[in-house]
Amino acid sequence: MKKNYYKNSAAKKRVQTRNRFLTAFTIILGALAVVGMSALFVFGYDYMTQCHYFQARQLSVNGGGRLSEQTVLEQAQLTEGVNILSVNLVLVRKRLMAHPWIAEAEVSRELPDRIRIRVREHQPLAVLDLGRRFLVNRHGEIFKEMNRSDPAGLPLITGLEFSDIRVSGKKGSTAYASVMQVLRLGEKTGSILPNHALKRISVDREIGLTLHAFDATKVIKLGYENYPAKYERLRSAILYLNRSGQSLNYESIDLNHANRIVVTPESPEGDQEEV
Repeated sequence: MKKNYYKNSAAKKRVQTRNRFLTAFTIILGALAVVGMSALFVFGYDYMTQCHYFQARQLSVNGGGRLSEQTVLEQAQLTEGVNILSVNLVLVRKRLMAHPWIAEAEVSRELPDRIRIRVREHQPLAVLDLGRRFLVNRHGEIFKEMNRSDPAGLPLITGLEFSDIRVSGKKGSTAYASVMQVLRLGEKTGSILPNHALKRISVDREIGLTLHAFDATKVIKLGYENYPAKYERLRSAILYLNRSGQSLNYESIDLNHANRIVVTPESPEGDQEEV
């Protein structure tokens, strides 16, 4: 009985030793396989990203208007001949988005030799004077500080502060919303006061908006609220002045009163006329 006990114990030890050996061998084999696969992937990646077959022969840029194709490619830091598989598309997009005129950018690769870039530029709507002048886009967002190379002839907004402005999705003040509403009315086809005729929008927190239009000497007092209706009343006033031969012979048109339009003619006496 004792002899069988020792015999069984020895057999059990041999099985345990063999199992430990097999486990260790399996672990080592797995580790070698992982190392081998990693080396294979690294070698394969290096080969693919240096292969002439994937060199960029076409760099296409779409959506640019103000920005030339060359300017966009320089901002993206892309040149013909670059291996398209080595290009970090996320990084290229970040470079493009860093340009003040680019509102949105998409970058994609098309095997075997093409990189496609699509950009959407900001559309300037007005110039905002906050002590320094900034360009505002059609969404009411500041997108860059103005310089001499930027478009001329945009309406100038005065009387606002930084705290009024819409930033990072946050709504702007009531005064700023009023300015944007007027600018959007000026974008509409057939608007009686298109934005290209609008020289300045002056904001007064008490009396509202005053527009300087046409030759910049014509003043249109809008106040606050009901701007679509006030633009229709302005149309009526200007048509009346045209019929009477006084289309530009006025200093101001006051639309603040619900039931009347007050026109101040250009005259030494500055008489007022109700329309």
